[in-house]
Amino acid sequence: MRYKNQNQDKYKKVLCPNCNSNDVIKWCKRKTKNRGEIQRYKCKSCKSYFTIDDGFFRMRNTPQKITQSVDLFYRGVSTRKVQEHLAIFHPHNASHMSVYNWIVKYSKMISKFTNKLKVSVGEEAQIDEIEFHRRQYHEKGMKGTEKNFFIDSIDPDTKFLISSEYSKTRGSQNIKAVVKRIKEKTDDQIKTATTDGWNAYGKVIKKVWGYNNKLGRYNVFHNRVIVSEKDETFNYPIERLHNSVRARTKVMRGFHGSINSANAIMKGYEIYYNFVTKHQQIKCCPYELAIPELAEILKENKNKWVALINMANQQSI
Repeated sequence: MRYKNQNQDKYKKVLCPNCNSNDVIKWCKRKTKNRGEIQRYKCKSCKSYFTIDDGFFRMRNTPQKITQSVDLFYRGVSTRKVQEHLAIFHPHNASHMSVYNWIVKYSKMISKFTNKLKVSVGEEAQIDEIEFHRRQYHEKGMKGTEKNFFIDSIDPDTKFLISSEYSKTRGSQNIKAVVKRIKEKTDDQIKTATTDGWNAYGKVIKKVWGYNNKLGRYNVFHNRVIVSEKDETFNYPIERLHNSVRARTKVMRGFHGSINSANAIMKGYEIYYNFVTKHQQIKCCPYELAIPELAEILKENKNKWVALINMANQQSI
């Protein structure tokens, strides 16, 4: 996938959403209550007026305020505490449910873009899962929890979280969704898939990567590590990732609501881990090693959330 330089003149790329013409001129600026002035355009072909959809179209808060809220959430602040923080620094406050809706909306939007990115990784992919308990009933007074799993995969070299999925079970179909995305994003780079002793991994890995008739072996070697009492070592890179995930999710008091919302929140954490926060061992964000061409584009953007939302929105248009 090729990326457009975000520093290019945006005016030259403006197309009319009505007739797709590039015969467009700047017209005036629309003054909004909470977002300031927004540039309007006029199409000389069809005489229509419009504003550019940058991913925050019709939002009643600034991109900086929205992405600040999302970033605070993934750094360990609850939605209610984010609301209290906004009330101190912003005159127009937002409710904690607005903060939650921003997290779900933009996590889904960005993940649709990042799931399609090709990555440059090493020859090994480590795959594992974390057990979570999700409240089955959100209504007050209703009790009951359900055991779910966060299945994920990491590249030990770049520390890039290649693929993840929050699902009800860790059956073959759930694991297959994660493994297929690993193959799509890495092409033929992976030679070894390291997992624990769960039997479903072996069948899925063999089926997804397939068998090489010329070499007389499977395309990817399944390194099945069974931890015993004498040997307690496992896959340190992915276990280190799981420690980071648990550090954030343990204060949530479990997931509430649907599987889709839980999956969206965890997709947002995948984005935060890969593109926003620096890894202590490699001294940079994992995407800078795994996707160097994207790193060149984003290096001038301090707010990675806004940059990723803009890029995700351009790809969806």
